[in-house]
Amino acid sequence: MRVLLVATNRMTTPFPVYPIGIDYVATALRGRHEVRILDLACEGAEAALAQACQEFLPEVVGLSLRNIDNVEATDPYGFIPEIERLVARIRAASDARLVLGGPGFSIFPEALMLRLGADYGVVGEGEWLPELLDALSREATPLHLRIPGVLVGGARVAPPQAWPGPFCREIATSDTVAHYLRWGGMLNLQTKRGCPFLCSYCTYPAIEGRKLRLFDPGGVAREWQSLVSAGAKFIFVTDAVFNSHVRHNLAVAQALQARHLTVPWGAFFAPMRPPSDYYRRLRNAGLSHVEFGTESLSPGMLRRYRKPFTVEHALAAHAEARVAGLHVAHYVLLGGPGETVASVNATLDLCDRIEDAALFFFCGVRIYPGTPLYSVALREGRVGPTDDLLAPRFYLPTGLHPDTIHDLVSTRSRGRRHWVVGSGDASTAAVMKRMYQRGQVGPLWDRLVPG
Repeated sequence: MRVLLVATNRMTTPFPVYPIGIDYVATALRGRHEVRILDLACEGAEAALAQACQEFLPEVVGLSLRNIDNVEATDPYGFIPEIERLVARIRAASDARLVLGGPGFSIFPEALMLRLGADYGVVGEGEWLPELLDALSREATPLHLRIPGVLVGGARVAPPQAWPGPFCREIATSDTVAHYLRWGGMLNLQTKRGCPFLCSYCTYPAIEGRKLRLFDPGGVAREWQSLVSAGAKFIFVTDAVFNSHVRHNLAVAQALQARHLTVPWGAFFAPMRPPSDYYRRLRNAGLSHVEFGTESLSPGMLRRYRKPFTVEHALAAHAEARVAGLHVAHYVLLGGPGETVASVNATLDLCDRIEDAALFFFCGVRIYPGTPLYSVALREGRVGPTDDLLAPRFYLPTGLHPDTIHDLVSTRSRGRRHWVVGSGDASTAAVMKRMYQRGQVGPLWDRLVPG
């Protein structure tokens, strides 16, 4: 079958994100079906959509939904109306069957099937899509094949399952890669899937599952080499939490060093107390940027968020990363259950003590179905069991609105360029855009840090 895969994400703040999921799906399809990729983040790609439908004549169009909204409580913006317009354009240009997938879809599968009028959906990992298409090619009925995670119309065929592997990926077309090389020079990869942690607001269990599946370190290094050969000047590792398996981290680092790969890279870490010399060993393998999901520096809030670390661990992890010579950022999430003005100020007071780091503050916690936070919101009557959560909904702690939190943070951050509220204002976005246009490389938040 002819399959057109469309990456719908067009967010470029704080930086453009390469659609790695499309690569895995396309690789799984190749050899079984004819595949073309269209990334709407690339210039002129939306105008090319109708042309692709007319020239390629796809029998199936797969839409990958990365984000549902911008996750900004004080300035919410939903992406579903854009996706609806995109679906209308596809339906007008083609009679192809429409399949939905991607992380955003996996959080709201039934609601999005109904809203967008899709024919099929794939919840969880997209490598199951070839099983669906093989069934369609044989004119089999997917409803009776029990393909994990597949929806037909609004009905689930079978519960989603973790993809057992192998995990194979070939990078997308040269035009797609070139777009990201012009904007920061960043490409990305995974070293594992799944997340064993139990954070109260997190959707990763719905997307990748809780069980860690570790990629072969040698295979990771080979893929890394292919990204460097394609022109990557910075690699971002898209694991849910990179340091969720320390031994595997160090094995990957050793494999990178064996290939003499020196392109700088970054990843998302939980600020757990690190083993001795951990960050130095990763630094020797090229790690340059550490992004900590710190979320709070209030002991009570960390417990309510179900984080696997304490305030002391977070401060120790920061210190170890800085001793290793790494650039460090912390992401802080304010406004969960039990948050008060006192707990916000306790976090901000300790943020004052964090030196040589960029800090990103998000004021309000998005409620997603199936999470522990959703259960809390239901129990407290803050949402109802039939409420539509496609429109951005945020937890509102008693007596504390996200706007109040935003004002507290904004007042404390005044004059501090390295304290960024949300994704940053228009001036911050404009500065970063100019830096990318001038050929600056990497995520660029390190440029915000004084010194």
